[in-house]
Amino acid sequence: MDREREPLLVVAERPPSRLLNYLYTAHFLARWGARMWEFSVGLYMISVWPDSLLLAAIYGAVESASTALFGPIIGRWVDSLTYVKVLKLWLVTQNVSFIIAGGAVVVLLVFSSLKSTNLVAFISLVILTNVSGAVGVLSTLAGTILIEREWVVVISEGHSPSPLTEMNAVIRRIDLTCKLVAPVISGFIISFVSLKASAMALALWTSLSVWVEYWLFMSVYKGIPSLGQRRNSETVAADSDHQEITLINDHQVEESSSASAGTNYCGCATKIIKWASKVPYIEAWRVYLHQDVVLPGLALALLYFTVLSFGTLMTATLEWEGIAAYVIGIARGISAAIGIAATIVYPMLQSRISTLRTGLWSVWSQWICLVACVGSIWMKKGQLSAYMLMGGVATSRLGLWMFDLAVIQQMQDHVPESDRCVVGGVQNSLQSTMDLMAYVMGIIISNPQVKKTII
Repeated sequence: MDREREPLLVVAERPPSRLLNYLYTAHFLARWGARMWEFSVGLYMISVWPDSLLLAAIYGAVESASTALFGPIIGRWVDSLTYVKVLKLWLVTQNVSFIIAGGAVVVLLVFSSLKSTNLVAFISLVILTNVSGAVGVLSTLAGTILIEREWVVVISEGHSPSPLTEMNAVIRRIDLTCKLVAPVISGFIISFVSLKASAMALALWTSLSVWVEYWLFMSVYKGIPSLGQRRNSETVAADSDHQEITLINDHQVEESSSASAGTNYCGCATKIIKWASKVPYIEAWRVYLHQDVVLPGLALALLYFTVLSFGTLMTATLEWEGIAAYVIGIARGISAAIGIAATIVYPMLQSRISTLRTGLWSVWSQWICLVACVGSIWMKKGQLSAYMLMGGVATSRLGLWMFDLAVIQQMQDHVPESDRCVVGGVQNSLQSTMDLMAYVMGIIISNPQVKKTII
């Protein structure tokens, strides 16, 4: 008698490490250019108008507002197109935008007298820089959603949770490394060569790297069949859903034709509500608010409404306190290094106590570290107070970035496949809104002494 055979479990083959390295390298190249621009643009604006922070403030507000307003639409757009189309539009738009912005900055720096000799040309170049930078940031958001919210999930499907956790950690580590090293390289170019050379180097980098990025990403796309199969199946499903919705709408129209005048009035109101709910921006928010992970997403976004980071506001306050620039730079580097360490600790902790508990532990550890920042307010000695502030912020990055990774993985695990891109776009929009609110607060309250109290 033959023995009964147990059913075999089909486990997806792990993606070749070569393709994963291609993915990480391409992501590094894309993030490096974005981080170079992010660091340098403020210095460009201050150099163009040395007596005021107005241009830098305007650029920051435009950048944050563009992401806050168009983030949900970007998510919907990424969800509606094929991976290849999104990839092409992302890389071309991002790099062309940074090239145009870099060129406009070079003109502003070379012809520094434009502000007094040709105000129209000066304003036009400033507007071009702001618009190009905003478009570049939005295209970067599209790439972030595509890679972090879609590709890593599709690539890791069929495996245990550990590959997804590891890929999330590596991608975040790459981003934080670029955030740490790119400003250093840009700073050396600016300090030892010139601002013009920095802008030209950025334009040259984006011109050359885009081809390498595209080749690497396409190699990953072609080498992992699930990426191509997934979007094709989504397109078929979307078409069938669209046909079903069309039939339902036609049936509703037939029923409404026999309704009374009063019913027609109510029907018009209902149609208006339905039409508004289908507006891409409103629909994206509706999808986001119906997710089970909306509360963790809101919690993560609220962390962006703060001045407790080594950003413009805190840096200005520390300089007002008399802290040397190199000390602030060292503290910022330590903060970034701790953030990178978080991407190493997170996978180990998550594999032992689950994603949810890791997130809870992380946010509480961040809060405990920030207690030192609160205590710095009552310190009598200004220097010691500033060092307590920097120490508290730097150490809190461990919990912050681990919480960020935990929330991202919660969304990857619990958000339906059809909503991942939309939810990612709204999440980034919400975070930018909070960041914008903090930035506007800093513009309104410009007195350093008052800023210290706010901190």
